Amino acid sequence: MGKPDAPTPPNPVDTARASTSTNVGTAIANSFLQNVNQNTPDGSLRYDVTGNYSWHDPYTNTDVNIPTFTATQQLSPQQQAIQQQTNAAKMNLAGMANSQSARISQLLANNMDLSGAPGAGNSTSLQDMPWAQTAFGATTPQQSTFGDAGDITRSYGAGDFSQDRQNVQDALMARLDPSLDRERSNIEQRLADQGIRYGSDAYSNAMRDYSTQANDARLAVVGQAGQEQQRMMDMAAQRAGFENSAQQQAYEQQLGRGTFANQANAQNFQEAATRADYYNSGTAQNYQQQQGNFNAANLARQQYLNEQYAQRNQPINEINSLLSGSQIANPNFVNAPNNQIPTTDVAGLINQRFNQDMNVYQQQSQSYNTLMGGILGLGAGAMKLSDEREKDDIVKMGTVFAAKPEGGQAELPIYEYSYKRDVDGARHVGPMAQDVEKVDPHAVVNRGGRKYIRPERVMGSILGAR
Repeated sequence: MGKPDAPTPPNPVDTARASTSTNVGTAIANSFLQNVNQNTPDGSLRYDVTGNYSWHDPYTNTDVNIPTFTATQQLSPQQQAIQQQTNAAKMNLAGMANSQSARISQLLANNMDLSGAPGAGNSTSLQDMPWAQTAFGATTPQQSTFGDAGDITRSYGAGDFSQDRQNVQDALMARLDPSLDRERSNIEQRLADQGIRYGSDAYSNAMRDYSTQANDARLAVVGQAGQEQQRMMDMAAQRAGFENSAQQQAYEQQLGRGTFANQANAQNFQEAATRADYYNSGTAQNYQQQQGNFNAANLARQQYLNEQYAQRNQPINEINSLLSGSQIANPNFVNAPNNQIPTTDVAGLINQRFNQDMNVYQQQSQSYNTLMGGILGLGAGAMKLSDEREKDDIVKMGTVFAAKPEGGQAELPIYEYSYKRDVDGARHVGPMAQDVEKVDPHAVVNRGGRKYIRPERVMGSILGAR
């Protein structure tokens, strides 16, 4: 097994030349696929190659011939006959239009005579109409205010009776605190008589019970003072509610009198507005009558002018109709299937083949380096145990050429293996002593019934084969 050679990279000019040739060929083939000849009842469409032009590729320095196409459209015999008849008819109509144009020349030479036209509507009759009535006599003003019914009571008392509550609470506390102090002294004396010391658990528990009872008594005093405050506030609120009810009654009485007065005023206003509407309706009716007379006069004049315009325009329209002629039916061709041949990526294929060859080369180089690493791993110096009887899990990896001492070459197998006595089972690469002995007997030494390789002899044989 010799060292592999790297593949030759592709020539970019040759690659471009091949890619250009493929692309041009594909484009020409697509042109032939798309230029489909068609035959219809009204005619035919034909594509013909009528020439070629040469295109020069400056990169590859090559010339490419590209065909040119001509599309020819031909009418069917029936449509061709219709076209000939149409052309003849157009000639006749054009002659008639030519003779008629002389009459039009005389007609246009004279101005239109509007002396017999009806008169237009007189706009002054509309301007003299009386103006509509936009105002009428004043009525009694509406009553928007009335007498004061008194202020609403929004508060009661000097405050929220907090001071009264505090006075009640202070009076009750003045009676309660001496009793609580005597009770505390009694409890402390009783605990002392029972031998319960200050700071002990029993002492703390007893005082905690006393404190709870004292707090409950004080909270009861606070609650009773609050009830007294609430009672006084409720009485003040009742007085304020009574006063506001009386004020509301007075307000509603005054509001009723004001509403009655405004309703009477509104009735007077409605009567005056009705009289003004009647006057304006009459004025509008008179205006519409005058407007109708004005529009009728203008409509009669417009009708007269339209008749004059028709007499003047009709000869011109007849000439345009004669000149327009008739039209033939052009063939309608279908859209041919647009078949496309995909362009072959020649450059990509060439580069892909080179990459594949490079991968093979890299794999071969890796295998070769692995084999040579096993051989060269023997190194120089001490002899290496390489007896196949001492090895296990032997796998052949390949062969290398080795030079024999007497001349010539021989193949030396290379294996991957592990030593039987190696508990770790590490893998090694190298030759077997039995195979080396066949190539060069002096490269193997027997010691204790096992064969050892002399590294310097093996290296000499392999290097000699290279």
